[in-house]
Formats: sequence, C-alpha cells, structure tokens
Amino acid sequence: MKWDLLQSQKLKPKVRSNLRVYLGANYYCLKRRAQWYTDGKHYASTIDRNSYPYQIKQHKTPLRRQLKDVEMGYQENKIVNLQLALKQLDGIIIQPGETFSYWKRVGRPTKRKGYKKGMVLHYGTFKAGTGGGLCQLSNLIYWITLHTPLTVTERHRHSYDVFPDVNRTQPFGSGATCVYNYLDLQILNQTENTYQLCLNLTDHHLVGQWRSLHPETMSYQIYEKDHKITYEHWGYYVRHNVIHRKVFNGRKQQIDDQYVTENHALMMYNPLLEYGDDNTIQ
Repeated sequence: MKWDLLQSQKLKPKVRSNLRVYLGANYYCLKRRAQWYTDGKHYASTIDRNSYPYQIKQHKTPLRRQLKDVEMGYQENKIVNLQLALKQLDGIIIQPGETFSYWKRVGRPTKRKGYKKGMVLHYGTFKAGTGGGLCQLSNLIYWITLHTPLTVTERHRHSYDVFPDVNRTQPFGSGATCVYNYLDLQILNQTENTYQLCLNLTDHHLVGQWRSLHPETMSYQIYEKDHKITYEHWGYYVRHNVIHRKVFNGRKQQIDDQYVTENHALMMYNPLLEYGDDNTIQ
C-alpha cells in the first residue's frame, strides 16, 4: 500500500455549499437510474422465502449501540428502517450471471414508505436523515459476501472513521457505505451455483447469511495488513489498511491469499486517547 502527497490531497476535506451537494446528489441519482436500464446487466429480482439447503456464511451485528452524543431514539428508528429494507431483500436469489444491486432492490427510502429519521454519517459527523441506519445492512452483506465465491463489483469505503474501536470484531474498513442510489453495493455471481441472501431481525441483532443451492468446498478468512495511522500536513489523522483474504479448499488447506481492497479514512477522534465502551475519553 502506497500513500503519497497526491492521495493525501484527494482525501483532504472539501467545503461544498448545500446547493452544490443537492445538485450533485440529484445528478448522480439520475445517472444511476439510467445505468440500471442501459448497462446490460441482469439484475437479481427473484425472491424465494424457502431457505436454500446449504449455509455458506452467517453473521450478526447488534441493533443498538450507545454512541457518544447520539440519541438512542435514532437506534430505534433504524430498526424500523431495517425492517422495511429486509422486506425487499430477504430471500433474494442470485442466479449465475446475475448481479445483486442493493439500492435497486431496496429503492429510495422515503417517509411515505414508512422510513423514519435515523443516524446518517455526513462529512465526518452525523445528522438525522430519513432511512438512516441502512449502512448497517450494506456493511453486513458486504462482510458475509467476502466469505463466498461471489464477486463484489461495486463497493464504497467509508471516507471517515467517526467512532473509536470499541469491541470491534471485524477488521477496520471491512464494511460498505451506501447512499441512495449512487453509492451502491453490487455483487456478481460468476459461479455455476445459485445463491440466496437470507436476512432477519432478532430482539437484539441483525442477522444475515448467504445460502446456496449446491454445497461449496471453499472457505475464507478475512484479515488486514499494513494498518497504520498518519498525520497529514493539513491537520488530520488518517487511518490506513489493506484487506486480504485467505482461501482454503475442502481439506482446509490454504490455496490462495487474495487482495480485497484498501482503506484510507479521516479520523474524527484523537487516536492517542483511550476511549470507553460509550466512546467517551478515559
């Protein structure tokens, strides 16, 4: 992983007017809509509520986290938003040659559809936004996909590291941010197997799993390399790492070590301080 002055300048925060942000978002939304109908991809659209026989990977993440200066009401609203999104995603089938598009399936999260105001990350901080919290779902889908032979063809990293690591169980930068609809998560099935995405909520967790019609012999281990923190000349700490995965065959023998992605994120907290379970300074 190389980090030079040019990359540093690209990550430097840019001040944009509300009008420019609004016009830019609408332009990219329209561009994405046009792509959905002209890019020649076969988008997954079939739903099957009957679980496929073979579980490939399952993972769960907590629905409620106490975050510094964030009202717990936003967490409850997030759960409502997740319930609505799951109705569009649970049981989606990806046939060989098909592409899964997160936003094409979920659609625009609007108040009219029942979506509530949840926490939305915004230029290194957070604000209330309709449909807030859906990044937890895209993060989960991306993570379990890395443990399958499916190919991630579009994923966007978080540009900001907003909260300190507290009880982190996954490598930094192993999620996928989403913004309707131009920051999408897309997954292509280039195998001969058929996959099913199963999602549900328990009282305390969001649970996701990939299942398949036929058994898979490969397994995967995700890990990070070259983790470091740099202090940039324009006054911010930046966190870096590279995500790799080890590939094992049916006899649990490692047969490959694959590059997945690299991450560079502005740190919105002081990395030299210690933080407690509620993200407060010790």
